[in-house]
Amino acid sequence: MPAISSNKPYRIGRSRTGLGLFATKPIKKGTRIIRYFGPLLDCNKEEDDAIENKYLFQLTNRWTIDGAVRENIARYINHSCRPNAESDVKPIKRKVYIVAIKNIEAGEEINYDYGTDYFKEYIKPIGCLCVRCVKKRKEERAEARAEKQRLKARAERKARKEAEKRARENEKQAQKAKQNAQLKRKHAARKQLHGGYLNGPGPHKVHAVQRDLTVRARGGQGGQI
Repeated sequence: MPAISSNKPYRIGRSRTGLGLFATKPIKKGTRIIRYFGPLLDCNKEEDDAIENKYLFQLTNRWTIDGAVRENIARYINHSCRPNAESDVKPIKRKVYIVAIKNIEAGEEINYDYGTDYFKEYIKPIGCLCVRCVKKRKEERAEARAEKQRLKARAERKARKEAEKRARENEKQAQKAKQNAQLKRKHAARKQLHGGYLNGPGPHKVHAVQRDLTVRARGGQGGQI
């Protein structure tokens, strides 16, 4: 790890992404914190254009700084989607400085936005680990869990309502079946009472009346003789 002068307002320390650069004293907004430097690569030269690493800082279409050298302390500054610093590019002088865009407290990690191209190529595939994105993903996971619970509760309510509806329908059917059974019993009892004929006397009653009339008739004849 490269040595840093004690009068510098930063130090290299452990970060959530590995190593990072942290303020050792308050840094005011607008302060030029550190220079991002390294060998200049001429993209018009095939050997320079063939160099690939994560510390390349493009100045113009032709010139790029290779910041992978050990002496470039600024390479330890991590990306953030909500940064407290930014890169100040001087294309004519072929220099880049990292400048505070807000007041930075001692102990706070220094970070800046690496830009859309770098983000898409290197950061997005593995997921951004800056405070803002970690917090956002945490909130999204919490919201996803809450939504899952809401859907589960909704499904349970729906299932309860359907079960209650089926129970009511079954109860209605049971009551209807009971009423039908009662009606059948009443009809059977009434049919038995009237000898199976609801509109008049049964045949056994008719025969009994006829026999009674015959006996009376015979008794009357005997009295006349």
